Amino acid sequence: MAATDELGFWNIAEVDPDHLAVVDPDDTPISYSQLAGLTNRIVHGLRALGLQRGDQVTTVLPNCIEQIAVCLAAFQSGLYVTTVNWHLVGPEIAYIVNDSETKVLVVDQQFGDEVKRVLDETEVPDSHRFSIGDVAGYRPWGELIEGQPSTRPDNLSTGSYMFYTSGTTGRPKGVRRGLSDQHPDVVGASSGGLFLLFGIAPHDDNVHITQAPLYHTAVNNWTTTSLQIGHTVVLMDRWTPEGALERIERYGVTHSHMVPTMFNRLLQLPEDVRTKYDVSSLRRMIHAAAPCPLETKRKMIEWWGDSIWEYYAATEGGGTYVSAQDWMAHPGTVGKPWPGSEVIVVDENGEELPTGESGTIYMKMGGGTFEYHKDEAKTAKSRLRDYFTVGDIGYFDTDGFLYLNDRANDMIIAGGVNIYPAEIEGALYEHDAVRDVAVFGVPNEDLGEEIKAVIELRDGWEPVSETTESIMEFVRGRMAKQKWPRTIEYTTEMPRDPNGKLYKRKLRDPYWEGREKAI
Repeated sequence: MAATDELGFWNIAEVDPDHLAVVDPDDTPISYSQLAGLTNRIVHGLRALGLQRGDQVTTVLPNCIEQIAVCLAAFQSGLYVTTVNWHLVGPEIAYIVNDSETKVLVVDQQFGDEVKRVLDETEVPDSHRFSIGDVAGYRPWGELIEGQPSTRPDNLSTGSYMFYTSGTTGRPKGVRRGLSDQHPDVVGASSGGLFLLFGIAPHDDNVHITQAPLYHTAVNNWTTTSLQIGHTVVLMDRWTPEGALERIERYGVTHSHMVPTMFNRLLQLPEDVRTKYDVSSLRRMIHAAAPCPLETKRKMIEWWGDSIWEYYAATEGGGTYVSAQDWMAHPGTVGKPWPGSEVIVVDENGEELPTGESGTIYMKMGGGTFEYHKDEAKTAKSRLRDYFTVGDIGYFDTDGFLYLNDRANDMIIAGGVNIYPAEIEGALYEHDAVRDVAVFGVPNEDLGEEIKAVIELRDGWEPVSETTESIMEFVRGRMAKQKWPRTIEYTTEMPRDPNGKLYKRKLRDPYWEGREKAI
C-alpha cells in the first residue's frame, strides 16, 4: 500500500522513498528513492558535459533500469531523448544518431558489434559516448555518473521524447514536439490522463508489467507514466508467454500494454500451462500497434475477461479506444474517439465520407501538434487542415465505431479491386497450422498484383503440399475467391521485432525489385 497520494515521480520519491518502483529483469527491486537518485546523477553528469535545454540524448539499450533512468533524467532536465530500436544495424543507428543531432550516446555491450560500426559514421565526440559493459570506443557508463550527487538538480525544465517512426517504409523520421514551459513535476503529475480512459487510477496498488522493448513509443510511455502516478513496474527484457504469466502471478500485475502477437503466443501455450497460473489480479490489459484477429481477441476475452481493452493511435498521436463489452457487440472495431480527440474518414479529395464507406483516417488531439524532424514535406503531406494521418484506411459504422481495413501501403490492388491483407491474415490465423502469417501483393502481369501468403507453422506441421491444401480448403469456406492467396510459402521465423511489429517489406520487396508497385 502506497504511503502517499502524491503524484509526480520525484514527489513520490521524496515522501514515500521506500515504495517499490521497478523490479528489473533479474528480479532485483529498486525503490523510488534509488531510481530518483540515479536519474539525478545522470542529469548532473549530462550537464557536466555541457548539455543544455533542447539538446539530444540517444540510447541503444535493452530493457534495463538505465534505460528508464535516462528517459526520466531527460524528462526533468529539458532534453530530448530517443530510444533506438536495437534490431537496427550500424548504419541505420548512425542515421538516427546524426539526424537527431545527438549530443550524448549511451549503448549496451550486447549490441557491441553494431554500435561499434556507428563510430565511423557519427560526430558524437569520444567524451560523450558511454557504454554499459565494455565496448571499444565508448567510455564506461560509470564515468557519466560516478562522483555526481544524487540530490535533485537546480533549474529543472520539462524534456520530451523524440521517437522515430518504425521505418517499415523508407527512412524513419523523428516525431518532434515542442518542449513544455511547465515544471516537470507538474507535467508528470498530470500525465496519467490516458490511463484514466481505461479506468487505471493513480496508486491503488497498481502493478504494470513492461513486456515489450522500451524503444517503442507506447511501451516507454506506459512504463514511465506508471512511475509518475505511483505504480510499480515489473520489467521484462526477453518476453516469453510463460514468463509473462509467471510474473503476472508472482507480482500481482494489474495492467500492461500488449500487442496481438503476444496474445497469439499466449493462446498457443498448452492448456495445462495456461491454466496453472493465477491471472485474477489483472484489471486492464490494453493492446494496440497491430490488427488483432477476431478469433484471437474473442479467446483472450474468454480467458482474461473485461480486462481486455484496445486503442488505436500512432507515435504521432491518436486516437480511439474500446472496452471488451463494446468490442463483443461490435467485433473488429477499434472503438470511438477518446475525449479530446477527433477522427474523420475522407476520400482522395479530403471530403468526409458517409457511414460505411472506407477512406483515409485522419485524427487530431486537442492542442497537440508535432512535426517530422527535418522533413517539412512529410509533415505537410500528413496534414489535412489541422488533422494528421499515418495512412491507415478504415470506416465508421452506424453507431460511430471505427474499423480499420489496413494500411494504404499494404493494400493489394488485384484487377482493380482493393484487397486488405489484414482481413486475410485474420482468417488464416484461425487455422490450426498457422503460428504467424503475412499476406501481401506480388506482381502479376494480368491483374497487376496477386495475393501471396507467407506462413510460419506451429509445431507438428510440415511445409508440404498437404498442409497447403488444408489451409486453402479452410480459406475457401471463409472468404470470397478474390481474397484467396494465389500462392503460399513457408518460413521458420517471421521478421518481427519483439514488440510484434512485422517488417513486411523484408518479405515483399524482393518480388518488386526493379518494378513499381501499383500504389
